[in-house]
Amino acid sequence: MIKHIVMWKLKEEAHGNDKAANAKLIKEKLEALSGKIDGLLRIEAGIDFLGGGNFDVVLYSELSSRENLDVYQNHPLHQAILPFIREAVMDRKAVDYEI
Repeated sequence: MIKHIVMWKLKEEAHGNDKAANAKLIKEKLEALSGKIDGLLRIEAGIDFLGGGNFDVVLYSELSSRENLDVYQNHPLHQAILPFIREAVMDRKAVDYEI
């Protein structure tokens, strides 16, 4: 099993929205992928409530294999939301590991 975790620090404003609105939209767009991509076993996104320099949004996902991580990353539904996320983000950190 592969765990894919990504954290984003958002711009104060993007897409005509403030940071909080974009965080909510990113969460909705990511979680809408649930059940739509083969090998994606679990996906959840969380929005930080403490602030103070923390990252704003985190993605936690589980995939059945490294191959399915590639399937997920290249899937048209995932690719379709990337421009929205990239425009709203000022920093990104990610880790992928196998258990």
